[in-house]
Amino acid sequence: MSDGADSTRDRRRAETTRTLIRVARHFTAERGLSGFTVEELCSEAAVSRRTFFNYFASKDDAVLGIPLERADAAAVARFLATRPDVPGLSPTLLTDLAVLAEERWRALDIAPDTAADLFRAVDKEPRLLGRMLELAIQGEQFDARLVEQRENLLSGDLRAQVAAQVVGALVRSAAGEFLAHGNTDTFIEIFERRIGAARDLFASQAALMGTPE
Repeated sequence: MSDGADSTRDRRRAETTRTLIRVARHFTAERGLSGFTVEELCSEAAVSRRTFFNYFASKDDAVLGIPLERADAAAVARFLATRPDVPGLSPTLLTDLAVLAEERWRALDIAPDTAADLFRAVDKEPRLLGRMLELAIQGEQFDARLVEQRENLLSGDLRAQVAAQVVGALVRSAAGEFLAHGNTDTFIEIFERRIGAARDLFASQAALMGTPE
């Protein structure tokens, strides 16, 4: 298959994914998860039931935007491949992890209207909040393993966990500001301000602590 065909397939898959997420969120916000069937969702999205289950495992996952097929494979490959050839931890680790987070956010294509429906859906179905927290933890664990792989660290290295947790916390706080009423900045602008502040903070702490004797 040519690169052009692959690109068309990926674009169509992304469009179908976004459509299913939007419809699932809107229906859940209006009716609750038990207030509509997968068949009704598929009819509104103009796809078959089989197509839905090729994309999502359940209505819950569609509402939260959790596709069966990871959408960040290319971004992950770039993160693993961009490590500079230096001894010890790479000095660009946090920056490259932040770039990975930015690429994931762009792929999500989150707009204020669908985000508002997500909040309303969570209000209607509080159990979705627990699933969101669970996913955040799983995402940080996944990224910690990526850092271990890229930096040749042993499994469970605390530095990999902290790197993933730091960037994850910045993503969540940036998302909160992005989705706040009256915000006019893009997510990337907000996120990069936080990354800059984190760099300044860590640099100042390293300078203050000095070199251990």
